[in-house]
Amino acid sequence: MSTDGRPATFTYTGGPVAASPRTLAGLGRPIPFEYDPVYLERFKAVERKVAQVYETEQDIVLMQGEAVLGLEAAARGLCRPRMTALNLVSGIFGKWFGDWLRALGAEVVEIEVEWNDAIDPAEVERALAEHPEIELVAVVHSETPSGTLNPVAEIGPLARSAGALVIVDAVSAFAGTPVRTDAWDLDITVAGPQKCLGGPPGVSLVSVSDRAWEAMEANPGAPRSSYLSLLDWKQRWIDGGREKFPYTTSVADINGIDAALDELLADGLETSFERHERAARACRAGVRAMGLELWAAREEIASHGVTAVTVPDGVSNRDVIAHVRSAYEVMLSDGEHAEMTERVFRLGHMGPASRSLNPVVALAALGKGLADFGVALEIGAGVEAALEVLTEPVDARAQGAPAG
Repeated sequence: MSTDGRPATFTYTGGPVAASPRTLAGLGRPIPFEYDPVYLERFKAVERKVAQVYETEQDIVLMQGEAVLGLEAAARGLCRPRMTALNLVSGIFGKWFGDWLRALGAEVVEIEVEWNDAIDPAEVERALAEHPEIELVAVVHSETPSGTLNPVAEIGPLARSAGALVIVDAVSAFAGTPVRTDAWDLDITVAGPQKCLGGPPGVSLVSVSDRAWEAMEANPGAPRSSYLSLLDWKQRWIDGGREKFPYTTSVADINGIDAALDELLADGLETSFERHERAARACRAGVRAMGLELWAAREEIASHGVTAVTVPDGVSNRDVIAHVRSAYEVMLSDGEHAEMTERVFRLGHMGPASRSLNPVVALAALGKGLADFGVALEIGAGVEAALEVLTEPVDARAQGAPAG
């Protein structure tokens, strides 16, 4: 892939995504001393804004590392040897979480569906009834490599009624799909700023319930005095009056995330949810009209942040992606992990990429790239179908929106 060192003009990937000018300006702020009162207030303000997006009164922890740090910290904080955990798998990240639970000594009950499908809440209810010893349920809200959503709104209350704690990977749902943490009875929710928020990677946005804190404090194996410790943040930062951090914070990332959150909240959460849902529907309509196959088994489980497209027979998605990047300066994604890598293209429409005609550009780039490799497509029909969705009146969009 020859790019002559130039960045892509358009980035439509599974994340990180391109940042807005406002977010870039935030990243360009002077780097302060972390105990400068201006920065301390900014850090606290970011916590409050993240809580708004999560729709929660829970404690917010801004762990200073990409969202995988927050997810592993959650697993290590709550998991105990020989405890029983229910792990829900609809893609690579759900499978990955189960590996952590087993490595930490848990007895894992697993519900796995095809990776183009979603978890059935009835199966969750059945598993909880058959295994009353389950203490922990883990689920991915939006499986980014698969471009699918799981019904967390139904799973959370089922787990709570069974007395189990719930960990949710909301990395690519946050800011693009509702994550109603308190209403859905979620105990630890982890997101990343580099997806639908359109911020920089490098910080885990973690919401922690009182029930989860109590379980961690009672767990002798929960990390303490460790980069993986949520308890360090509670004991030193939260319980300490938010005066001292457990370690140096990523001040530039916090500056950028603060700007991205300000932009999101100025637009309004519902506006962002509607825009991401509309961009996703436009992409799906365009994919179908072009003659390609969507990876998600059903419309109502398709992600609002990324559209996964099945790779046509006879072509390599990596070759097409490299060609589109080199020839047209557009960056697309493959399936990125494990067996998903070569099976799909992913068109990301998160953050700034959900705005304006970006979904049309993503579709046209994919269509032209495939056509250059000899795949017969109706590119114009795809563009037309996407434009039809993007230009629908607001009331028509609301009527056509699938349940999240």
